[in-house]
Amino acid sequence: MIENVKNQNLNRFAQLAKLGEVVFHIDDLANLWHITNKNTLYTALKRYTGQGLLFRIHKGFYAIKPPVEVDPLLLGIKALHGYAYISTETILAEEGIVQQEVPAITLISSKTKRFSIAGHHYYSRKLADKFLYQPNGIITVLNGVRKATRERALADLLHFNPHVYIDATHFIDWKKVRMLQKELGYSLTSKRYG
Repeated sequence: MIENVKNQNLNRFAQLAKLGEVVFHIDDLANLWHITNKNTLYTALKRYTGQGLLFRIHKGFYAIKPPVEVDPLLLGIKALHGYAYISTETILAEEGIVQQEVPAITLISSKTKRFSIAGHHYYSRKLADKFLYQPNGIITVLNGVRKATRERALADLLHFNPHVYIDATHFIDWKKVRMLQKELGYSLTSKRYG
């Protein structure tokens, strides 16, 4: 009996390793492990977290390593549990276009939400589906995290606030921003094109 439980545990973690994922929602684990009984699932998760095999990030959200060791961008994207990408102030600060301190990692998704995980603060802006799922100006980087290009981040920001102050306008290719706004179906911000 004990040998069967050990084999089952090894098999479950082998399945996780094959996926190459670091963070999981409880329903992902239930599907992967073919567990339909919630009590069985909760008992297994409690045992695995007690043994240090899984780490509970928050209710229904787990990692295979301590949350402080997980890429903060990945944590934010996965916490939303839906399509999302890093954009607006976070990208523009990385690019030197926004020079103030950005207090939260900014995401674009189908919901507005503020949250914190492992000492990182996040702000998700809700974008209509007709804009959200358009891949123009979105790139995929490490861990499958999607990030906006400089131009997409600026187009997104201007969509939310056409009058936003921008520090380093000389770093912006306004022709690319205008073209992207057209492709996405955003309102044009002609007064911003320099």
